[in-house]
Amino acid sequence: MRTEQEHTHVVALSGGKDSTALALRLAELHPDREWLYFCSPTGDELPDVVAHWDRLECILGQQIVKVRNRSLDEWIEHFDMIPNHRARWCTRLLKIEPCLEYLRSLDAPVLYVGLRWDEPARNGIYTTQFPSVFPMREWGWTVKDVHAYLQQKGITIPKRTDCARCYGQRLSEWYELRRLCPEIYEAASQQEKAVRESRGLGVTFRSPQRDTWPASLEGLGREFERRYPRGYTPQVPLFDLAEEPTGCRVCRL
Repeated sequence: MRTEQEHTHVVALSGGKDSTALALRLAELHPDREWLYFCSPTGDELPDVVAHWDRLECILGQQIVKVRNRSLDEWIEHFDMIPNHRARWCTRLLKIEPCLEYLRSLDAPVLYVGLRWDEPARNGIYTTQFPSVFPMREWGWTVKDVHAYLQQKGITIPKRTDCARCYGQRLSEWYELRRLCPEIYEAASQQEKAVRESRGLGVTFRSPQRDTWPASLEGLGREFERRYPRGYTPQVPLFDLAEEPTGCRVCRL
């Protein structure tokens, strides 16, 4: 049996509230243990997420390993297809496969997973393949404990940690993306148009059956502009705005 020193102690650090709280608390409880932090950027992160990773590296005193093979843009170019509800390849190619390959390359990894006591139905993606520890369940931490700990540490979590163009995002988030990061929204709209013209298909990030709003980002932008001219911020009841910071809708397993 291997000793603790012979294992590689690995923390998956997406940048969301749970993984952030887990990484910081483990570093406090076991300052002499050699930790390895990793994340799987897609190249489509919002600026807040990248800045958050940078801040965590300063606090933790070491780099977070960025695990990636190709970016989202490179995969879209490779397939000439955007990820959506009918072509759900993004999580597998951008998250699961690169992370599995990375974890398999490590020597006797033990994975520390940021799943809480109040979410017993979730098991994580990699826990069936690697020895895994769930410290927050052992501590009895709920979402309130996570928020309290981060507040105590003075840590602010990005409102979104998923991809900027995630097809699973809510209507309110597309609106906020267009309002706050218009260059990202416009690039996604142009990418959508290019794939549609190339393949001759009505391909969109959004599902046409999801709601009564236009499915294409170009049409959605026009409708946003018609209803809510630039400079106008809709009140919460207009959309399903969430107070809770959100991560990837597709890979929350």
